[in-house]
Amino acid sequence: MSEHLDRAFAPAQLGKLELRNRVIKAATYEGKTPDGVPGDLLFDFHREMVEGGTAMTTIGYCTTEADGRINDQMLYIDEKIRPQLTSLVSGLKAASPGVAVSGQMTHCGNFSKNRSLQRLKRPLGPSRQFNMLGAPAGLPFAGAMTQADIDYMVQTYFDAAKLMKDVGFDSAEIHFSHGYGLSQFISPRTNRRTDEYGGSLENRMRLPLRVLEAVRKAVGDDFPITGKMGLTDGIKDGLHLEEAIEVAAMLDQGGIDALICSGGSSSHNPMVYFRGDSLIHGLIETETNPIAKLGMKIVGGSLFREYPYEELYFLEDAKKVRDRVNCQMIYIGGCATMESLENVMREGFDFVQVGRPMIKDPAYVKHAMASRERGYDYVNGCIHCNRCAGMIEAPGGVRCPLNDPAPAQT
Repeated sequence: MSEHLDRAFAPAQLGKLELRNRVIKAATYEGKTPDGVPGDLLFDFHREMVEGGTAMTTIGYCTTEADGRINDQMLYIDEKIRPQLTSLVSGLKAASPGVAVSGQMTHCGNFSKNRSLQRLKRPLGPSRQFNMLGAPAGLPFAGAMTQADIDYMVQTYFDAAKLMKDVGFDSAEIHFSHGYGLSQFISPRTNRRTDEYGGSLENRMRLPLRVLEAVRKAVGDDFPITGKMGLTDGIKDGLHLEEAIEVAAMLDQGGIDALICSGGSSSHNPMVYFRGDSLIHGLIETETNPIAKLGMKIVGGSLFREYPYEELYFLEDAKKVRDRVNCQMIYIGGCATMESLENVMREGFDFVQVGRPMIKDPAYVKHAMASRERGYDYVNGCIHCNRCAGMIEAPGGVRCPLNDPAPAQT
């Protein structure tokens, strides 16, 4: 038996939080919160993951305010849903005693098609720009945040983190990547400010570091905070690896407990972090806005570029971050096989996050452990078709179509 796989399935500590193994369900927005309220759909999805043996499941895309949502069906952390959040977290822990629950803290910034804005008239980001996502919904332009807007965003992270800890979350994952609000400030492509929040990397990191500080103040030193950061935006004039390594160092110095190295941008080049078959076909199929559907058909080929799937596609660059920081490292990016999991552990990563393979097989951990005990290789079954991700706005949300029952024979 491999000592590295033994390590993967053995208990470990994330910061000061004891986890039952080193395999974490990655944050994936699932489209399972009708009207922004968590209920049975979201609970049932994550219940399968926790009963399947994962050490910690991550509730994806928990926005810090109503106007931080990409669409009005997304969950946002607010006192109004305290009972539902409490029920979700306590229910998952009851379903699988010993499991931990994390929430991914996110704000869309200017990447929004949410027509139900409550505080704002239009989406805001670091700089004024055309809002391609929002244009079909009547939100073609995004504004630039003022100092007051920036201060308000920081406060939303503090308030959301405090509420998350109060209702029983065990950890918080701050999203610094994928072209969302904080990522827009980090990237030189989307941040064209000339004040203290733009220009140099130190300035572009000012807001993300303020957010990290606010979350830490809200939850205390014993509550683990992880951060999903970008290795690259995958676009010209965007964030690239050399700067990303320094971003990691700044987050490390700012007190992050662990880093998750991803990449790409939802607004410019999402296939960097998906890999495999293009999402565009599924997105076109489920899109209900005819203008947006037409736009996808026209620009889909250039936005959703060709990135063939390969196992461990972020590993080499993530190792460069690993070598620069002192905090713990959580690997993400193409870990569907036991050989890959073994390699990640061999390279000294502390944990691994699994997304689509766990959507295919929610009992990824239990099945992998049972396969080892019986002396045969675990085969996950995910074919990297990305049809699951194309269902984020379909009725019922994300699922693996490969798991659908076969049509009845007539």
